[in-house]
Amino acid sequence: MGPGGPPSDGTLRIGARSFAPSERLVMAIVNRTPDSFYDPGSTWAPDRALARVQEAVTQGADLVDIGGVKAGHGQVVDEAEEIRRVVPFVETVRARWPQLLISVDTWRSGVAAAACRAGADLLNDAWGGVDPELAGVAAEFGAALVCAHTAGLAPRTNPHRIEYDDVVADVIDACSTLARRALAEGVDPSRIIVDPAHDFAKTTAHSLEVTRRLGELVATGWPVLVSVSRKDFVGESLDVPTEARLPGTLAATTLASWLGARIHRVHDVAAVRQALDLTSCVAGERLPARPVRGLR
Repeated sequence: MGPGGPPSDGTLRIGARSFAPSERLVMAIVNRTPDSFYDPGSTWAPDRALARVQEAVTQGADLVDIGGVKAGHGQVVDEAEEIRRVVPFVETVRARWPQLLISVDTWRSGVAAAACRAGADLLNDAWGGVDPELAGVAAEFGAALVCAHTAGLAPRTNPHRIEYDDVVADVIDACSTLARRALAEGVDPSRIIVDPAHDFAKTTAHSLEVTRRLGELVATGWPVLVSVSRKDFVGESLDVPTEARLPGTLAATTLASWLGARIHRVHDVAAVRQALDLTSCVAGERLPARPVRGLR
């Protein structure tokens, strides 16, 4: 697209690394919270969280996404507490894995600035620009920025009978508006990412439609991140609890990848890495790891 929009060659830059449109990236979730919806508290203790980072790296994650506040309702976590949970951990991860790309899941500009000073490469603003100063932080530190669709809901708010004339059109409009705001604040266009935000401000029907029509968001030219891992729309579609949602997650991930999603935020790194690598093989963008069948 060029000036005023995403790079015409589709290059995505995070930290010191550049990624072509054909590269499918795994973002491993590392929750510094005691109450997240999946496996609550499993990475609350610092040693468990560091073990999770090591596991994710070993299993093929391209980046880790560190968050200090549960997305849904729960205990109040003010800015000071969020910084306490996240920033020292980012410093430790940066020191132990100097080349690892680090994302921080926050909607607060104060947390974002502290995290960038500690070594974060990407700011995952999952609440749709509710803090208008966050994009400026990304620009100041040269960080990548995720622009997500949340229909104006306040952070940690669940949707209730929310309606759209066209949910995908709303997603495209909101994400494009946030991307333009980021550009105006000085964020490098190659470091802007959009996220349709499955389940956020959406019913299951909305999230399914967003998945089915994801190509329309991809067509804007902005790199697309999806976070479908064990989400409610998967569980409600299949009538399965959180712990049984991996097969559905892999199906949704593969569909989103085939339609053009480039970053996949997940709990199950090894399984998703294989699903994405096979998708790349089918697309002819990656050679099979061991192509010997019928050749010997």
